[in-house]
Amino acid sequence: MNTAEKLINKFNEIKTLPHIVTRLAELINDPDSTLHDFEEVIRTDPALVARLLTLVNSSYYGLMRKVDSISRAVALLGMKNLHNIAVTDALNEMFRSTRDDSDGFSPSRLWLHCAGTAICSKMIAERIFSINGDDAYLCGILHDIGLLVESQVATEEFLQAYEAWDAETSSIIIEEKRWLGTDHGVIGYLLARSWQLPEPLAEAVRNHHTLADDIQPRSLLGILQMSQYILAQLDLTVKPGETMHLPPSLATHIQENVEEYRVLAADLPEEIERIQQMYNL
Repeated sequence: MNTAEKLINKFNEIKTLPHIVTRLAELINDPDSTLHDFEEVIRTDPALVARLLTLVNSSYYGLMRKVDSISRAVALLGMKNLHNIAVTDALNEMFRSTRDDSDGFSPSRLWLHCAGTAICSKMIAERIFSINGDDAYLCGILHDIGLLVESQVATEEFLQAYEAWDAETSSIIIEEKRWLGTDHGVIGYLLARSWQLPEPLAEAVRNHHTLADDIQPRSLLGILQMSQYILAQLDLTVKPGETMHLPPSLATHIQENVEEYRVLAADLPEEIERIQQMYNL
């Protein structure tokens, strides 16, 4: 933890989540907060307002009439969805300010992997398990944030770990611990807790490379790992050629519901293309 905390402290000196994101998290955790409170916070960020109105008027929502007020957009999207959009916007800016290394690690590829995992996680939660997908989305968008931290504040060691990592046969966790003394799951967990996110979500971020036998398919961790597996089939991974494995409980679940997952996987590229257009990926 000490090594991870040091890396996070360095990262926070150069890149931090906007105040609006942490304020929205505080409102979500406050049982007395109202949609009006959310509206007042969002009004302070014109870029976020524009993104919200673009999203709520997109074909994704299929509304008959155009929404041109923040209050209506807030009411339609809901509190958690608003928070997730703000987090996505903030992370998009973080990744955009990190240039790709044409000879190796690609922040833009990592960002697309995170965005794709978020979308897939939300789809699994809502389509397969009929549960609200907002937490699953947030878990997906944040699960590899630790890699961005490492690449920014321990660049040389991270690139050595990335280069040494055989994506087809092993996990990057092994090389991270060797070169950096920690891993991106631990870093992501600490960041999630510092951003006041729920413990189950933070734990899923920390453990998303752990192949335990007792992972429940409908849990955040189960959904996250199955999303990563599906993304790997589309080669939307952190490193080209990366192989993802599933513990028996999740593999069995997918086999038992294979037709539903085939339909989901067929629809996924269109959903990812939509977010690529929205964020100019």
